[in-house]
Amino acid sequence: MAKRIKVIGIGADGRNGLFPRYLEWIEEADVLAGGKRQLAFFPDHPGRRILICGELTPVLEQLEQLSSEKNIVVLASGDPFFYGIASLLICRLGSGRVEVHPHLSCIQLAFARMGESWQHARIESLHGRPIRGLAQRIDGQKMVALLTDETCSPSVIARYLLQFGMTEYQAFVAENLGSADERCSWWELDELADAQFSPLNVVILRWKKEATVPSWCLGIEDGEFFQRKPEKGLITKKEVRVFSLSELCLRPNSVVWDIGAGSGAVSVEAARLAPLGQVFAVEKNKEDLVNIESNRKKFRTDFTVIHAKAPDGLNSLPAPDAVFIGGSGGELRQILQVCCSRLKPDGRIVVNAAALETLARAKEGLKEEGFSVRITLLQTARSRPILEMTRFEGLNPVYVITGKRNKERLEGRG
Repeated sequence: MAKRIKVIGIGADGRNGLFPRYLEWIEEADVLAGGKRQLAFFPDHPGRRILICGELTPVLEQLEQLSSEKNIVVLASGDPFFYGIASLLICRLGSGRVEVHPHLSCIQLAFARMGESWQHARIESLHGRPIRGLAQRIDGQKMVALLTDETCSPSVIARYLLQFGMTEYQAFVAENLGSADERCSWWELDELADAQFSPLNVVILRWKKEATVPSWCLGIEDGEFFQRKPEKGLITKKEVRVFSLSELCLRPNSVVWDIGAGSGAVSVEAARLAPLGQVFAVEKNKEDLVNIESNRKKFRTDFTVIHAKAPDGLNSLPAPDAVFIGGSGGELRQILQVCCSRLKPDGRIVVNAAALETLARAKEGLKEEGFSVRITLLQTARSRPILEMTRFEGLNPVYVITGKRNKERLEGRG
């Protein structure tokens, strides 16, 4: 019968912070696995040593094989369930084959040093992960704890937040927690941007008491967006934008293509609806890129802006869950062909058309690709004052064409 693997959390103070029973288990282990820093606390251990770094699958396979005969102890940093290896081991071996003995996590220690509770804090890990998308994930959060690494250091985080004007935050940086070299300090973001720290640190962001933070809800007013001047036409109007987004059925982790992005209004709202996903704004007109970038920063939405005339460049993007086509530059049929071939099985394509000819091409193209089509004509009007009365001013009618892959066609392809 296979033996249970013991996963033991360990802090920066090494063996000095472990219970005597844990030390006995470590000394008795036939195999000691862990990261370089954790293994260094036990340089004279007589058993086999397995370094955990890089790709984890081979290590997990090795531990699974050895556990049939050997006593194995895995050393993990802090709480092994907090962005640690414990969940991966249990997922592979089952909870009956793994027992976990946590230490204090770095987040617990950081908030203890800070002197504040943390049950309401938003926690994000940037350790080994890109910083892209952080802005929309934390916007509006009064307290945010960030796990860092050498790439996403406190100074990099500060410069990133300053891009989006997130100066409502002060930063608490806790270095080498639990060790003799521990240091904790408060920083303004502009000061933090050029500072240097130990690679082992945690960053906690907290709103300043006097902070005023912009707040945006679904259906941002058209006038709030940077747009091309003097003519203000390259924006999907609020009423059409909200309806089109509802047709896209976005989820928090959706991958979205916004083709013919114009001012980027749809990309902004899509990024806020899918903060854990990815949004790609594709626009062919160079003069519009400045407005898209300005809106990206103003509304704290960290999406990707691509200067290209679709369908060029689409095949290099990750497969989308949703595609919005607000402008096609005369290449609608070719764009639909690429989008339909790349769209995930349950995804949707939404096309906005102001002309009957565009409506006809969109409907025909989607049907040729095996998609079911639903069309909605939006005719809206906004109130306008006239003397002491109110009149209504109509907006241009827009056709919203929604395409979904026919299940019969999808099953036939499988």
